[in-house]
Amino acid sequence: MKLTSNINPHIFREYDIRGKYPSEINEDIAYTIGRAFGTHLIRNHQKRCIIGKDNRLSGPVLHDALVQGILESGVDIIDLGTVTTPMYYFACIDQKIEPGIMITASHNPKDENGFKIAFQAGGNAYGEAIQQFYQEVIAQQFTNGRGTLSRLDIKERYFEFLLSSIHMGSNSLKVVVDCGNGTTSYFAKDLFSRLPITLEMICSESDPTFPIHHPDPSVEENLQLLKETVIKTNADIGIAFDGDGDRVGVVTHEGNYLSMDQYMILMVRSILPTSENKRVLYDVKCSKSLVEEIEKLQGTALCSRTGNSYTRKNTALWNCVFGGEYSGHVYFRDRFLGFDSGMYAGLRILELLSRESKSIPELLEGVNHYYATAEIKIPSTDDKKFQVIAKVKEYASQKNYPINDIDGVRIDLEDGWALVRCSNTGPNITARFEGKTEQIRDQLKEEFLTVIEQYN
Repeated sequence: MKLTSNINPHIFREYDIRGKYPSEINEDIAYTIGRAFGTHLIRNHQKRCIIGKDNRLSGPVLHDALVQGILESGVDIIDLGTVTTPMYYFACIDQKIEPGIMITASHNPKDENGFKIAFQAGGNAYGEAIQQFYQEVIAQQFTNGRGTLSRLDIKERYFEFLLSSIHMGSNSLKVVVDCGNGTTSYFAKDLFSRLPITLEMICSESDPTFPIHHPDPSVEENLQLLKETVIKTNADIGIAFDGDGDRVGVVTHEGNYLSMDQYMILMVRSILPTSENKRVLYDVKCSKSLVEEIEKLQGTALCSRTGNSYTRKNTALWNCVFGGEYSGHVYFRDRFLGFDSGMYAGLRILELLSRESKSIPELLEGVNHYYATAEIKIPSTDDKKFQVIAKVKEYASQKNYPINDIDGVRIDLEDGWALVRCSNTGPNITARFEGKTEQIRDQLKEEFLTVIEQYN
């Protein structure tokens, strides 16, 4: 391993460092990033950090190179080994160590990997902090030292903490859990077996080639096997996790996909009636029905830009009792620590079902209904996608549409809305449309996809 300046600046994204292995991220780049990270900590009078990795094939070699770089900068490391991203978050809080790096590419394709970086308490670095760190990486003005390496198995402390806030009711549940062959494969069966439920596991062997389906539960087609298994086994619910375990997906007893804004409505209805704090965060992708439900419960709905680094931080900064985003990140601050954990989100909906005499569709009765598309991904390039969004905003301004531009362009009309934004995790433009009728939704979709096509 050696220092390198041959680093593609595009891997330093909006809220993490992420690219293809080994063409964009390799051992030399990991080592160089480790030297820069350790140097940053030393210069900010910090001496310790926590490191974890998910189950990706490139994880071990990137881990070893990163660790060597950090140690040679003079920083001590607590190494968690292979863990979910939420386990890494918990370890940082539990050990009272703010800085750390989680080696993961989350739900991205199997040939990618990356680093979620935290310099201080409150969550991962994002935006300008990532770009400033890139400048430190390429400047290569590194400190020298000899840090120490120790190892920590955080699993039992984490499980005890998760289960301590869950109070199951008397209803017996049959549950199917889909690990997507991701990192939760090492942990989910052990955790959920500690509940008084009948448990069925699928895709539960760790296999970072993801042979059965891609581990992204926000994409409905990835949950086809889960749907089929729920119906076949007559289960009450199906729960799925992404590659690094920080996001959740849900299938109802009827084998239907539960969108995350619907999941959030269930949690809002559960939390707000007995909570003095009624502030709830949602991201720009979420349905108008969620906002209306929060307001029905005398809550305050606060809209955030998309992205785990933003939504997690804003949920705490805005003092919300609960928050979440359409992609499956949710943040409980009523009796949890406010970070996103797919397994904890799964526990909370099981707790709800075990204490209610209704199914998920019955628990959603009375919610205002809208017709929405799934999230639409349109291939672009990292350079062009921002130009396209600028053109969409220019078009919307010419039409005198009301514009929310905290994250791309969201147009909120009386009978529907349109969202067009840049993906922060890949070379894509993403869009979503919703209307009071299917016709309104489809008209908005056709209108804005035409604009995108014209400039993309």
